[in-house]
Amino acid sequence: MTLTANWSYPTAIRFGAGRISELPEACVAAGIARPLLVTDRGLATLPVTKNALDFLDAAGLGRAVFAEVDPNPNEENLAAGIKVFREGNHDGVVAFGGGSGLDLGKMVAFMSGQTRPVWDFEDIGDWWTRADPDGIAPIIAVPTTAGTGSEVGRASVITNSETHVKKIIFHPQVLPAVVISDPELTVGMPQMITAGTGMDAFAHCLEAYCSPHFHPMSQGIALEGMRLVNEYLPRAYADGTDIEARGQMMAAAAMGAVAFQKGLGAIHALSHPIGAVYNTHHGTTNAVVMPPVLDFNRGAVEGRLDRAAAYLGISGGYSGFYDRVLELRSTLGIPATLTEMGVGGDKLDMLTAMALEDPSVGGNPVAMTSENTRALFEACL
Repeated sequence: MTLTANWSYPTAIRFGAGRISELPEACVAAGIARPLLVTDRGLATLPVTKNALDFLDAAGLGRAVFAEVDPNPNEENLAAGIKVFREGNHDGVVAFGGGSGLDLGKMVAFMSGQTRPVWDFEDIGDWWTRADPDGIAPIIAVPTTAGTGSEVGRASVITNSETHVKKIIFHPQVLPAVVISDPELTVGMPQMITAGTGMDAFAHCLEAYCSPHFHPMSQGIALEGMRLVNEYLPRAYADGTDIEARGQMMAAAAMGAVAFQKGLGAIHALSHPIGAVYNTHHGTTNAVVMPPVLDFNRGAVEGRLDRAAAYLGISGGYSGFYDRVLELRSTLGIPATLTEMGVGGDKLDMLTAMALEDPSVGGNPVAMTSENTRALFEACL
């Protein structure tokens, strides 16, 4: 099977090895003549980024870069990016990188023509209608990891630097016009990042699959996404040059982000405040809290995960599925507890309050309260 295709769900996706060469063409298709490439500091000087800029430069599109992006991007990063965008008279953004670069790049394009503060567009009710749609610049997304799926999302996660609370900023036009999903860009990912981002994709699919909300299309996508991660993440981790495994993981990451339109749950409700307070890697944190959350939700999801286990080729139903999660974590070198990630027990009350305010709470199959959420945090230590 040839891992090259053009997809139009949920947006235009140019998928396949070597397709980064089509970046200038994608810009033209989106109406971008003066792109600003937004990425994180770590990627800014790497060959994959230079290569992308070379393609843009050769096509007469310049090589402008903004890379002042933190691992958990905040409103200060955003303000700096908007300033560069406006001063450079740019007309579109190439969001390039993992979740942080993609999320901030999308927000720079979104906020470039707005006059209200970014927090006015939090994913609450119809707050997105406050935005001026004519002030949103077009976006090309180029993922270099296989985890967040932000390249196919209509939102970004931005951390409030003062309150340390992660906020989801939503607008339909934040969905990139074109995605270039080239598995060759992920070959240089360190094993730790391969593991963490891969388990992030798994968490997205798992929580969407277990969400009590009705969305049959997302349900099917989530199930197949879990199968791809289960099969191909160990391969990508063991051999970073395995292009088939890298490609399948990029597909799984996009599928997870599409699937979680159905909802997320306690895994993300816990990991968002932990990441905001302790600056932990998001996907790795998801993997650490995943088994305790499975225990927490078992009564509501056991039958559903019995069926998922069968589809994934895992024997033993729910128990086999649970054991496979533990096996994956061990194989991928994921810490067993939050304590190993530097999370202490002194801030559990604050973390609990933050978790209960997180939008992901509403998608958990078991209702979350102050008491059971605090106990869940304790079980993760």
